[in-house]
Amino acid sequence: MCGIAGVTGASDALQYLIDSLFRLEYRGYDSAGIALQTSDGIWRVRAATGTTSIKSVKKLADELGYPVAAGIGHTRWATHGRPSEDNAHPHLDCSGRIAVVHNGIIENHVLLSDELAAEGHELTSETDTEVVAHLIEDGMADGLSLTGAVRRCLERIRGHYALVVISSDEPELLVAARSVSPLVAGISKGMATLASDIPALLSHATEIFALEDGQLAEVWPGKLVVSSLAGDTVLPRSLQVNWTLEEAKREGFEDYMAKEMHEQPRAISDTLLGRMSPQGRIILDETRFDDDELREVEKVFVVACGSSYHAGLVAKYALEHWARLPVEIDIASEFRYRDPVLDSRTLVVGVSQSGETLDTLMAMREAAYWNSKLLVITNVVDSSMAREAHGVLYTRAGPEIGVAATKTHLTQMIALELLALYLAQLRGTLYPAEVAALIEQLNALPEKVQHVLEEESAVKEVALSVASVRDFFFIGRHVGFPVALEGALKLKEISYLRAEGYPAGELKHGPIALIEPGTVVVAVATRTRLWDKLMANIAEVKARGATVIAVANYGDQETAEAVDQVLWVPETNPLFAPVVDVVPLQLLAYHLAKAHGHDVDHPRNLAKTVTVE
Repeated sequence: MCGIAGVTGASDALQYLIDSLFRLEYRGYDSAGIALQTSDGIWRVRAATGTTSIKSVKKLADELGYPVAAGIGHTRWATHGRPSEDNAHPHLDCSGRIAVVHNGIIENHVLLSDELAAEGHELTSETDTEVVAHLIEDGMADGLSLTGAVRRCLERIRGHYALVVISSDEPELLVAARSVSPLVAGISKGMATLASDIPALLSHATEIFALEDGQLAEVWPGKLVVSSLAGDTVLPRSLQVNWTLEEAKREGFEDYMAKEMHEQPRAISDTLLGRMSPQGRIILDETRFDDDELREVEKVFVVACGSSYHAGLVAKYALEHWARLPVEIDIASEFRYRDPVLDSRTLVVGVSQSGETLDTLMAMREAAYWNSKLLVITNVVDSSMAREAHGVLYTRAGPEIGVAATKTHLTQMIALELLALYLAQLRGTLYPAEVAALIEQLNALPEKVQHVLEEESAVKEVALSVASVRDFFFIGRHVGFPVALEGALKLKEISYLRAEGYPAGELKHGPIALIEPGTVVVAVATRTRLWDKLMANIAEVKARGATVIAVANYGDQETAEAVDQVLWVPETNPLFAPVVDVVPLQLLAYHLAKAHGHDVDHPRNLAKTVTVE
C-alpha cells in the first residue's frame, strides 16, 4: 500500500510532490523518491531512511536549483524487495528516459524479468515494478507513443496496480492506469494532478475524478482524458469532496480504526495475490525454504503475542487438520522460559505485525539456538524478525495506524491458512482437487468480509443497546474460541470494559459463577464443528439470566431464536470462519468504545509496537 503523486503544469513540481508525499506518508514510509521532467531529461532522487525517507528526499532534492513543471513521486510500503534506495520508486528504463511509480503487485514479474533480461535489458532492483519501465521502453522503441506503450505494457502484466508514467520524450504528459489499486485525478486551471489518495491533491484541485478499474488516463496541464484499455474514450467519474485534509487522510472515516476495518477486504485480496497458480496450487516462493526442508518438519510451534497469538490459535486447527502435523501455540513472552523441546525437524513460526515485537524476536532466537527452522509472518518488509528468520511470509495489509489490530489480524490468519495448505500440499495430506477447492473458498473471503462491514449500522444498534453494561463474556468452541478471545481483547483495548474470553465448555468449571442478570455473553455461534454443543452452553447462561448476543450465519433462525440479539455473517468453510466471524466483534468493540467517548486510535496505556520484555 504505497503512496503515489503526480503533477503537470505546476509552478514548482518538486515542492508540490514533497508536500503531497508528506500527506501520503501514512500509506508507507520504507523509502521515497521523486522523478521530474527537466530540460536535460528525467531527474531522479530517492532515499531509504525509514520514517525519515521523505525528509531525506527533500534535502537531496534541494540540489536541483530551478523550478520544473511536471513529475511523479512515491512513498513506499515494501512488498517485493527489501527497503533500499535501489528498490525505491520511481524506477527507470535502461535509457533513463522513462520513469514509473506503482502501487500494487505485478504477479507475473518473475517471468517478465527473465524475458527482459534475455532481451538485453539491465534490471537493477529486486522489485516487481521495474519490469513496467522496461516494457514501456520496448513499446516506445517500436515507435509507439508513451500512451500506446503503456497500453501495450498493460496487456502483458497481471495483478493489481495503480501506475503513473512519465517520459522525457513527451514533456508535460503523465500517463496513468488502474486495476484494483486506487487512483484519483485533480484538475485546476493550467494544472493537473494524480494521486493514490485524495489528501495529496485536495488543496490544489478544483475538480476531482476517480479512475475505475481498467481505465487509462492521459494528463496534461489543466486537461484529463480517460479511456478504456481498449482505447475507447470514457467520461471519468467526478467526486464531490467536502473533507478537511486530516479527514481526507482517513478517506472520510471518523478515525483510522474505522478506515482500517473497511480496508480488510482489500488487505485479504492483497495477501492472497500471486500465491496461487492457475492450476490451483499454493505458491509461497518468499518463504525461501526448499520443499524437502519443509517435508522434514515433524512439529510446528507458533509463537506470538496479543492478536497475533489469537491468529496462531486459529492456525493450530488448520495445520493439524490439513497438514496432519502436531502444533504447539505459545505466548512468546513465556516460550523460552519453559525449556521447549526443539530441534532441526521443528518449524517455529513467529507472528508479529511489526516484525519487531521483542518477546517474539527473543523466542525466535531461542529456536535458532536449537537449529529449528524459522518462519516469520509479518506485515513489515525487512523488519528485524524478517531479517533473522530463514523464511518470511508477508501479510501485505499496508500501514495500520490504529493501535488495535484489525486488518493485520485478518491477514495474519490468511497467511497462516495459506501456510497450512502449503504444508498439506507438500506432505500429500490433501488431494490437489481438495487444495484447489479450498483456494476457491479463500478467494471468496474478501467479498464475505465486505458483506459483514455493510451490516455495520445493525452492529452499532446492538452496541448501543448494551452500552451501560460493564461485564462481558465471550465464548466459542473449536475455531470459535480464538475468535472469542480476540473479541474480548478488542473490547478491553478500546472501550476499557471488563471482557473475558473462554472456551464455552469451560464455563461450568468456574466462570459460570459470575453469570447473573445484566451480564452480557457474546457467543461465536456460526455453524462450525461444535455448534450443537455451543448451543447447550448458551442455554446454560440464559438460564442464569445472561443477555446473549450471538454471531450467527445468515438465515440461521434456530440460533436467532435461542439468543437475544444476532450479529449476522455469511457462511464459509469452518476453518476459514474466524476471518469472517471476528469482523462484527471488531465493530461491536468499536461502537461501544465510541459510545463511551474513547479515542479508538490511541487507547490508553497501549503502543502499536511492543519492543520491551
